[in-house]
Parts: sequence; C-alpha cells; structure tokens
Amino acid sequence: MAERDATAAKNALDAHSEDRVELGLEVFFNRSFVEGLIALIKKDEGKARSAFVAARAQQEKVLEAQPHNSRELGLLGLIDAYLGRKEEALREGRRAVELVRGEKDVMQEKSLVTNLAMIAACVGDKDLAFEELDTIIRRPTALGYGWLKLFPWWDPLRGDPRFEKLLDEAKQPVALN
Repeated sequence: MAERDATAAKNALDAHSEDRVELGLEVFFNRSFVEGLIALIKKDEGKARSAFVAARAQQEKVLEAQPHNSRELGLLGLIDAYLGRKEEALREGRRAVELVRGEKDVMQEKSLVTNLAMIAACVGDKDLAFEELDTIIRRPTALGYGWLKLFPWWDPLRGDPRFEKLLDEAKQPVALN
C-alpha cells in the first residue's frame, strides 16, 4: 500500500487468510475495505466504490453486535469517509474517540485519534486532520515518519506546509515520560 503497488498489495491480500487486515497502528480493516484502497491505487473508482459499499455493509453487521466498540465505529467512519459521507464519517470518528476516552485505553485512544485524522484528511477537513495529528505526534505512538510519509491516506494533506512541519517533527525522537 505504501508503495502504491496495487499488484503487490492485491497479492499480499490474497495470501492473507483472515478477513481482518492490519495496516499499522493496530487498526484492523475488513478485506473489502482494503480491496477498495487497492482499487483506488488502480484509479478504478467504480470498483473502489463497490468495495467500500460492501465494507460498510459488513461493518454495520459488526456494529449491530458490538454497538459501543470504539475500534469498529472508527472503521465505519473511515469507510464512510471513502464513500464521501462526510458528516457521518466525522460523527463516527469523533464518537469512536469519545468512547475510547471513556475506556481510558491510551494506546487505543492514539490509534483512534489517528483514525479520526485519516477520516478528516479523506473528507477534506485539513484543519481537523492537523489538529488531531498535532495532539499525538509528540507522544510515543506507532505514528511515525514512515507512516506519515508513505501511506496514501495522507495524500490530501501533502503539499500543505503544516504537513511538512509534521513530517519534520515525526523525524525527531519522542521522549518517553
């Protein structure tokens, strides 16, 4: 995914036997969602949309059984972002962060704040994306220089001076307090 190599990404997905796929930061995506991302790399908007619609249907079923699962709600928000459902996506992403803060799970919170930043970037809310990224970039997290530099969900932020500043900050070692 980071290399934007659709063939390699598809081969890796095909070799993966699980329905849930981790693409970093302990965020697990369903297979249909990853297929949608691969279709976007191929610039096949129709196939991407179909995959995201399928991913959404799968995610709704998961949330029917686990309505207060912050991780699953965050994924629904990301799927909705890629479907162009801006208001729903932002609402779901924010709600996921609220739920995890109630659980007091710091690692999961960092993951879902990053997820909210991804949602915001995808729907074009750059200010929110940078605000969320700024809250976690200086804290110990898996979100680092390589993840920011390489992955496609940050593409909408590239070229913005704030993104370049974040990349510079991500190169710096983080103090473990």
